[in-house]
Amino acid sequence: MAAPASSPPASSNLRRIVAASLIGTTIEWYDFFLYGSAAALVFNKLFFPESDPLVGTLLSFLTYAVGFAARPLGALVFGHYGDRLGRKKLLVISLLMMGGATFAIGLLPTHATVGAAAPVLLTVLRLVQGFALGGEWGGAVLLVSEHGDARRRGFWASWPQTGAPAGQLLATGVLSALTALMSDSAFGAWGWRIPFLLSGVLVLLGLWVRLSVDESPVFKAALAQAEARRSAAGATEKMPLVAVLRHHWRDVLIAMGARMAENISYYVITAFVLVYATTAADLSKQTALNAVLIASAVHFAVIPMWGALSDRIGRRPVYLTGAIGVAVWAFPFFALIDTSDFGNVLLAVTVGLVFHGAMYAPQAAFFSEMFATRMRYSGASIGAQFSSVAAGAPAPLIATALLADYDSSTPISLYVIAAALITLLAIGCARETRHRDLADIGATAPDPDGPKARAADTRTA
Repeated sequence: MAAPASSPPASSNLRRIVAASLIGTTIEWYDFFLYGSAAALVFNKLFFPESDPLVGTLLSFLTYAVGFAARPLGALVFGHYGDRLGRKKLLVISLLMMGGATFAIGLLPTHATVGAAAPVLLTVLRLVQGFALGGEWGGAVLLVSEHGDARRRGFWASWPQTGAPAGQLLATGVLSALTALMSDSAFGAWGWRIPFLLSGVLVLLGLWVRLSVDESPVFKAALAQAEARRSAAGATEKMPLVAVLRHHWRDVLIAMGARMAENISYYVITAFVLVYATTAADLSKQTALNAVLIASAVHFAVIPMWGALSDRIGRRPVYLTGAIGVAVWAFPFFALIDTSDFGNVLLAVTVGLVFHGAMYAPQAAFFSEMFATRMRYSGASIGAQFSSVAAGAPAPLIATALLADYDSSTPISLYVIAAALITLLAIGCARETRHRDLADIGATAPDPDGPKARAADTRTA
């Protein structure tokens, strides 16, 4: 493909776009990860008190996994309207939904108050969280990718990706501070509600920033071209989902496979580690939380570095490095935690997240560069979120069940390695995309309603 032709935007405007995406994704991931941490630490006692402790943790992680089940639906709905109406409007809606659900969890009655209704209400709010997050990721990374230029797209688009460790850092930091300052009984009685209620304040901040940015210029240009074509031909535009499955089905499968190692390793390293460290390794909750907290700060710092490297050597080499890294690190990860030494636990989590960052950093630009503009929100969201049902959703649940059945970390390490092999296969089948111009992709992609769409399918895939 030809060299990028689009001119870079003003640096101040691009930084504002990056800030809006980063703040929004940080808040949404804070909400999502807060639930995961609470599921590992207190929800088993508050919402499933009649179960065996490990069974209660499994049930708690089951409600955690339900949120992932709603993410593909969110990807479909937000992707459809994001490709029709624009990225900005949908990002505001997703932020309101996620923040409202998280705030409501902080007000929920527990099993001791309303009985079986408590876990049901918890599950409903978790579904809302998952639905909102399913639409958030695609819009946030596209807003940055479509504003930036191809030369540094990997770097700039990696910043919304830092919202995940930033959200993890914020959620874990708040929980760590509360568990350090409060007794276990006070934290279990009411202290756990504080970080959920704080989400209301964070949402107001995120809305203020997101409402101040402009819509993607690439999307506005593609929308104008599509409307001109429809006016001239009198055709009705098909759903973006139909166009994605017709013209980009191969890219959707590649994106789904690429997510397997990235998604599974992340939730094993950050969510399941809280269970493993406190049960198998006899570490305190505070020690485990502190390790995740420090490692998340390192994770935040290395993601833009990996993104910048992907601009220099390509998305595929960086992604492959991360997949190989998490596979190689799977056994040392648990061996270090088994020592029950804080320094070793910190090393295990930090190295794991550094390798994860090599996959996560180029992912935003890589997935954006696969799809044409008028189907990009749908394509990127579907590829990313449908895989989460098989990857991130059951990862803590499967890891906890394997630990319960085998009383060993070996099956869990093999589980992570198997996911890495799937990702290596997917990236091996992918094309390098770092030189693609998003505006050019949008201009040359087939019109889903045009008579030559099928003939152009191979050229745009």
